[in-house]
Amino acid sequence: MLLSRSRLRALALSLAAVATLASCQVRPLYGGAEGTALNAKMHELAFSVSTTPVAQYVRNELIFLTSGGAGESTNAKYDVDLSAFAVTSELLQDDSSDTASAGRTIVTADFALRRREDNKLLATGRRRATALLDFPSQEFAKLRAIRDAEQRASKEVAAIINADLAIALNKEPPLDLPKPPAE
Repeated sequence: MLLSRSRLRALALSLAAVATLASCQVRPLYGGAEGTALNAKMHELAFSVSTTPVAQYVRNELIFLTSGGAGESTNAKYDVDLSAFAVTSELLQDDSSDTASAGRTIVTADFALRRREDNKLLATGRRRATALLDFPSQEFAKLRAIRDAEQRASKEVAAIINADLAIALNKEPPLDLPKPPAE
C-alpha cells in the first residue's frame, strides 16, 4: 500500500507535531517535589526595611505570601531590596465645582533579589498596579479612600513580585545539595 505525497506530508507533519508537544515541559510552579523545594526557598527570604507607608504595605503582603503567614524568616539565605511609592491623580473633573469625583492610585515597586552567600543578583524588576477610587466630598473620607486604594494596589503589586521571586528561586539549585566542583 503506497501513500500519496499529500498523505505522506500530513503524516510527517503529525509526527513533527507530536514530537514538539512531547518536548514541552510545562509543570506547575508550586507542584510536586520542586514545589516543596521552592516553598522552602520562599521561606528563606529577608526583606529590606521600608521607608514609606506604601513600601510597608507591599513588604507586609510579601512576607505573608512568601511565608504562608508564618512571619519573616530568621535564617534567610536571600535578600530582597524593596522600595515602593504611590501617586494618586484625579479623574472625571466636575466643571461646576472644579473638583474631581474619581481618581486612580498607581503603586510602583522596585525589587532586587540577591543570594546572601555570594551577593549574586538573581532577579530585579519594577512592577506597577492601579487602583481606582471615588473621591467623597468629606476631606477625611477622601484621605481614607486614597489610603485604601494604596493598600489595594500594594497587595496587587506584592502578588506580582511574589510570582517573580518564585520564578527566580525556582531556577536556583536546591540549597541542601552540594554544589558541583568548578572545572
